[in-house]
Amino acid sequence: MPIDVRRALTAAPRAAAVAWDAADVQLYHLGIGAGAPATDPAELRYVLESRLHVLPAFATVAGARSGVISALSARGVDVDLAAVLHGGQRLDVHRPLPVSCRAVTTSRVTAVYDKGRAAVIVLRSETADADGPLWTSEAEVYVRGEGGFGGERGPARPATAPDRAPDRTLERPVREDQALLYRLCGDRNPLHADPEFARRAGFERPVLHGLCTYGMTLKAVVDTVFGGDVTRPRAWHARFTGVVYPGETLRVRIWDRAGTDAGARVAEAGVRVAVTVPERDDAPVLTGTVGERHGRART
Repeated sequence: MPIDVRRALTAAPRAAAVAWDAADVQLYHLGIGAGAPATDPAELRYVLESRLHVLPAFATVAGARSGVISALSARGVDVDLAAVLHGGQRLDVHRPLPVSCRAVTTSRVTAVYDKGRAAVIVLRSETADADGPLWTSEAEVYVRGEGGFGGERGPARPATAPDRAPDRTLERPVREDQALLYRLCGDRNPLHADPEFARRAGFERPVLHGLCTYGMTLKAVVDTVFGGDVTRPRAWHARFTGVVYPGETLRVRIWDRAGTDAGARVAEAGVRVAVTVPERDDAPVLTGTVGERHGRART
């Protein structure tokens, strides 16, 4: 079997040095659609070095490292890249991300779940610099055709939105060249650029990176619910429930008031989001929760 579960789970953690500077942050922000309109002060703080703010989701590409690619290079994992999809991403930020930094990321496979027709590899990473922990992340990598080995199925995470009307609904366009730009941040999977490879993987054409949708969605929440303050989010957990094609539109529904979950406080429930593609009858592509730092009032 291409996934040697025992070997993957017992392998020693791997440590790697990572570094980034303002240019890396600017490229990431451009890759998720920041900078338009080009004279808008709210957009310039994402792309102009003299006033640069770092969106927490930059952690998913910092040092040009992709959680998916790292999981596929783990010991005991040898799978066909065409069978791989990013199933989910968890990110917990321990303090605001610096514009430039040298740090160390330590990662290991913490679970391999048997979903029957597929396997899900969970890669957990911890990143810290000289001042201490920066963030913790988990990438869930869905590998078609690798299930059925008799392992644990894993926790059920129903991808449901709150049973009420959203507090805000936004639309964000995805440029035709967005995947080509975003892949320069580190994820060079040909699924996002090569039409022939995408067809072999079962798609009509190259698809947008799930983490690009992830970053675009967090930016939409920060710009609206959090008044543009990138230090407000402390966590961003999401499941990818479908694909986005470059040139389509993201319809982002946001639930940001108390009562998102029955009986839960805002700090516990977080800001809930559901993203769909209106061009395909609101096909679902992402659901998730953005957690806020305690002691901050919403605008």
